[in-house]
Amino acid sequence: MSETETSTSTRRSPFARRETPPGPRATFRQLLPFIFEHRPVLVWVAVLSIVGALASLAQPLLVSQVISIVEAGDPLGWLVWALIALVVASGVISGYQHYLLQRTGEGVVLSSRKRLVAKLLRLPIAEFDTRRTGDLVSRVGSDTTMLRAVLTQGLVEAIGGVVTFVGALIAMLIIDPVLLGLTVLVVAIAITTVTLLSRRVREASHRAQEKIGDVAASVERAISAVRTIRAAGATDRETRAVEAEAEGAWQMGVQVAKISALIVPIAGIAMQVSFLVVLGVGGFRVASGALTVANLVAFILFLFMMILPLGQAFGAITSVNQALGALGRIQEILDLPDEDTHDRELAPLALMVGEANAGLLPDAPAIEFDDVHFAYATTRSDPADPENDSPDEHLPEPSVTERQPVLRGVSFRVPRGQRIALVGPSGAGKSTILALIERFYDPSVGTVRLGGLDLRSLDRSELRAQIGYVEQDAPVLAGSLRDNLKLGSPDASDAECEHVLRAVNLGAVLDRDPAGLDAAVGEDGIMLSGGERQRLAIARALLSAPPILLLDESTSSLDGLNERMMREAIDAVSAGRTLIVIAHRLSTVIDSDRIIVLEEGRVIGEGTHAELVDAVPLYRDLAAHQLLV
Repeated sequence: MSETETSTSTRRSPFARRETPPGPRATFRQLLPFIFEHRPVLVWVAVLSIVGALASLAQPLLVSQVISIVEAGDPLGWLVWALIALVVASGVISGYQHYLLQRTGEGVVLSSRKRLVAKLLRLPIAEFDTRRTGDLVSRVGSDTTMLRAVLTQGLVEAIGGVVTFVGALIAMLIIDPVLLGLTVLVVAIAITTVTLLSRRVREASHRAQEKIGDVAASVERAISAVRTIRAAGATDRETRAVEAEAEGAWQMGVQVAKISALIVPIAGIAMQVSFLVVLGVGGFRVASGALTVANLVAFILFLFMMILPLGQAFGAITSVNQALGALGRIQEILDLPDEDTHDRELAPLALMVGEANAGLLPDAPAIEFDDVHFAYATTRSDPADPENDSPDEHLPEPSVTERQPVLRGVSFRVPRGQRIALVGPSGAGKSTILALIERFYDPSVGTVRLGGLDLRSLDRSELRAQIGYVEQDAPVLAGSLRDNLKLGSPDASDAECEHVLRAVNLGAVLDRDPAGLDAAVGEDGIMLSGGERQRLAIARALLSAPPILLLDESTSSLDGLNERMMREAIDAVSAGRTLIVIAHRLSTVIDSDRIIVLEEGRVIGEGTHAELVDAVPLYRDLAAHQLLV
C-alpha cells in the first residue's frame, strides 16, 4: 500500500462511522436567488393568483344577491350563469397555476443541482478527504428536492391568498364588525401558535436531512465494498449498521412529523371554531334582526375564504422552514472556496515544458522540489471530551483538526526528457509527491516548480494539461471504453483510441465485444480484470501524450508478459518526454535515468541502480529481497 493509501486510511477509513457537526442554518434571503431565477413565470403565477382571488371573492356577493332575490320571489336571470362562470374560471385558473408552480418547482431543483454539482467538482481535493461521498450525493439528490416544496406548497399562492384574505376581511367588516372581531381573535391565536412552532420545524428538518445524508453515506460505503464485506462475513454487521443509520433518519423524520402535526391542523381548528362562533352568534343576531340571512350566509362564505389562505400560509411556513433546513446543507457546500479561489495571480503557461528545447525557463528542470514539507489535515474525535463516550450515537461527535507529516524537507530535480523512479517502503511519501505535482495539494513549506516556475503561480487547468497521471488504483469510470479513453482527450479519433488500446495489449478487450469502443466497462470497471483496468488507465494517459507522465504503481497488477508490453508502450510514448514512475517492483525501474529513494518522507539517496545498491542500505535490502543483487 502506498503512502496515499496509508494516509487516507488514517484520515478516513471507508468503514469508519463519522458524524459531522450540524452545518449553518440558511436564511430566507439565501433562498430568494433560487426562486428569482424563475421570476417571469412567478410573476405570471402571481397575476393568475390575484385574478383567481378576485373571482373567488365575487362568488359570496353573488350568492348573497341570489338569496335576496329568492326571498323576494324575483327571477334570478343572469346571476346563476354568472355564478357558474366564476366557479369554472376559478377552477381553470387554479389548475393552470398548479401546473406552472410544479414546473417552476422542478426548475428550482434543477438549477440548485447544477450549482451544487458545479461546486462539488471544483472543491479542493482535501475536502473529499474528510467528507463522505454518500452524504455529498444526498445533498445533490435529497436536499435539493426539498426546495421544490417552497413553490408547490403555498409560498407563491400566498400572494393571491393575501388578496383573498384582505378582501374577505373588508367584506366581513362591512357585513358585521362584531362577528369579524370574534373571528380575528381566533385567527390571531392560531397565527401566534404557528409562529412559535415554525423555528422548531426548521431546526428539526435540518437535522433530518443530515440523517438522510448519513444513510446515503452508509449505503454508498457498504455497496462500494460489498465484495470485501461478503468475503469477511460481515454482511449482517454492515446491515445492522446501515439499519441503525436508517433508524436515526426515521427518528428525526418522526420529530419533524410531530411538530408539523401541531401546525397543520391549526388552520382547520381555527376554521371550525370560527365557524361555530359565527354560526352561534350570527344566528342570535339574525333572530334579533341585526343581521339578515343573506348577509349571514355571505359572511360564512367569506369566513371560509379567509381561513383557506390562512391554511395556505401555515403550509407555506412549514414548507419554507423545511426547505431552509435543507438549504443550509446546500449552502454549506456552495460557500466553500473552489480549488483555485486563493491562487495568486496566474502566470502564462504558453510553452510546452517537456521538450528538450522548449519551456517556461529553458535551462530549468521539468520538475523541481525545493525543501518541501507537507502534512495532511485530519479530523478525529477528541478523546479528552467525555461526551465521546455517550451512548447516544445520534449526537455529533466533537472533533479536532490535526496535521500528519508526510514529507520532511524533500528536495530533488527532474531534468527534461529523463525517466525518474521513486522507490521506498509504503508511507514514504511517493504518491504524495505526485499529488503535489498535480496540485491536488500545495506544500505546507517549500516550493514545487514546473519549468522553473512555482506551481502556485500557474493556472491549474493548463498545468494539468501538461501532465498525464495514472493513479495507483487505476480508476475506471462507468461507461464505455471510448468514454474512458476520451476523458482527457475529447477530440481523439476512433482510430487513435484503437491504436492506443492495442499498444497496451487491450486488443482482446476491444475484439471480444461486438460494440468495440462502445463496450461497457461496468461500474468502477467491474467488467474488466484488475490488470485490464490498469492498462486502460495507462492508455487514457498515453492517448493525450502530455509532456510529463506520472505513473503510480502503473504495472502492479500486470503479469510478466503484459508488464513487458506495457513497458515497451511507455518507452515508445515517453521518448522526448519527462517520466516519473513509482514502483515497488524494482525490475520495472532499474533502467531509469535516475532512481530516488525515500524513507519516512525524506530523500535518503538518488542515483542509478548500481550506485544505489552500493551506497544506500535500504535500497540494497529492497533489491536483495527482489533478487536483483
